Amino acid sequence: MARDLDSAQAFYGAVLGWTFRPTRLGEGFSVAMREGIPVAGIGALAQRLGIPVAWTPYFAVDDADVTASRVRERGATMAVGPLAFGTGRAALAADPDGAVFGFWQGEVIPDWTARPGGAAVWLELHTRDAFAAAVFYGEVLDWACERPKCCDVSYEHGHVVIRRGHKTVARISGGAVEEAPDPQVRPRWHVHFGVPDLEAAVETATRLGGWTTSPVRTSTTDRSISLSDPDGALFTIVTSRTTLR
Repeated sequence: MARDLDSAQAFYGAVLGWTFRPTRLGEGFSVAMREGIPVAGIGALAQRLGIPVAWTPYFAVDDADVTASRVRERGATMAVGPLAFGTGRAALAADPDGAVFGFWQGEVIPDWTARPGGAAVWLELHTRDAFAAAVFYGEVLDWACERPKCCDVSYEHGHVVIRRGHKTVARISGGAVEEAPDPQVRPRWHVHFGVPDLEAAVETATRLGGWTTSPVRTSTTDRSISLSDPDGALFTIVTSRTTLR
């Protein structure tokens, strides 16, 4: 959700190499493309609805009404919908600790995590209690079911890890504080976008009015850093260390 579509497109187009195409939803929405493949959506609704500018993950579900009922039954909040939206139905919710997420019933882009640089490579939830959050999302989104293509959920080194096949698509970490003044510490979903050159992306983001919100983090597989766009939306960029060789 953005305040101004043109400004958001200019920023993310330069930082992540996206191009944009209009949608059937009107002038306030666009689809971000990377090498001809849809990778994200931007809607200029934040100012009209009085909500923060933010990146929100939407999870595919078979039945939006059933999912909304599961959210309410587990003490969480339905904020919007489910509503007819383009070719499907969408809804916005907050989990019991206040982390905002969406869900979507309809056609989906297959295997987002296999996309090239500039696409969302994985998601991370910082929450108060990782195990409790895993139970909530597992029940609401039907993770770890016995049907084909369901996600596998495991507990590894203090984190809950969600995989599809052999690919890690999300991680849930504990220790967040609901009342923390720093939004990095409060419960929320973090979206990680892949980039080919971490330093170049950071330089472009800061030149266009964004700023860094963390130091560079280095692991055995990748390097990453968290950023804010000029309107305060938080996101993380990540570069695979194999691309540096």
